[in-house]
Amino acid sequence: MPFLPTAPVRIQPYFGYRNETRLFITGRALRSRVGAFEKRSKWRAAKTMLAQFASHEVPELPVQLEIVSPSGESRRHQGLTDKEGFVRFDIPLDGDWPLAETPEWETVVFHWSNGEGEHCVDGHVLAPGRTTGLGVISDIDDTIIETGITGDFRAVLRNWRRVLLQMPEERILVPGADIFYNALGSGEPLSEGQGHAGEHLRASDRPFFYVSSSPWNLFSYLVTYIRSRGLPLGPIMLRDWGLNRDTFGSGSHGAHKRAAIDGILATYPDLKFAMIGDDSQGDLTAFGAIAVDNPGRIRAIFIRKVGEAMSPEETAAKAAIEAANIPLWLGDSYETGHEFLASIGLLGDQETRAIVDTIEETDPKAK
Repeated sequence: MPFLPTAPVRIQPYFGYRNETRLFITGRALRSRVGAFEKRSKWRAAKTMLAQFASHEVPELPVQLEIVSPSGESRRHQGLTDKEGFVRFDIPLDGDWPLAETPEWETVVFHWSNGEGEHCVDGHVLAPGRTTGLGVISDIDDTIIETGITGDFRAVLRNWRRVLLQMPEERILVPGADIFYNALGSGEPLSEGQGHAGEHLRASDRPFFYVSSSPWNLFSYLVTYIRSRGLPLGPIMLRDWGLNRDTFGSGSHGAHKRAAIDGILATYPDLKFAMIGDDSQGDLTAFGAIAVDNPGRIRAIFIRKVGEAMSPEETAAKAAIEAANIPLWLGDSYETGHEFLASIGLLGDQETRAIVDTIEETDPKAK
């Protein structure tokens, strides 16, 4: 039962991305107020978080997306929300839509009407630079934010208690993630506003994409967390699911992540990627399959160890990654060295060497 079924309809924009020929962005029509993730009492925290999950989706709402071409021409595209309130835009970019030299956020505008009149809100689309050679695809849970989930049912419930009772600033950052991620690609925070179609903002030096099995209801929570920790912002691919038995399993996590990552790779065929994850939800197995199926596209793989011994599937994935000559790091803290790269013949690879240098500078134990 939604808490605020009579609240005005608003659009929650999610981060989009584009290449030179297509633009992808999603929004969601909700009857709920914008959550303010402020550290107050546990009751206020629980009320704020429950409101994220009890939001009332608005189906069949006409929504327009305004985009501005590099030549300055404003165009509007029509969309309609589905039964879950989502409106998804997959727009062919006719004409000349070159990328800037370095990564940028391009501002688009969602337009809709409710009982109070016409409304609009800015959305942001990531456009990797034309000189960009390396992108980063990152997991979230236990990769940048501590959850303590290792497959145990009680650990899952304990994490849900954290989600419901702790504000983003209270969640624990994975040690060293802020230094590591910002060394890979620091950027400026995005501004929020209304009606700024065509505005260009600086993005991180390398494009970041976050892929998680968390629900879309946690989008604003996760963006607040990423902002508060000074991590690079990027499109966040989440899932749509309710509180049911499937929520507490990991069987469908790999399929969701695989589909999201395949979409990123297909959108940017000229980019190579570093993938960062952990072993609590099968990232090693998923990343290994992706690397094998996309030869030459994966520059390095980093897996943070939070679980126990590797499963047979993970052992096979590790062997496949190594057979493909892809640098693979496995550890509970950032430890590696040039000897590792030399052993697999990639010491002269500048992009990979830069990543390893970052780890060595971050973790004194790697010296």
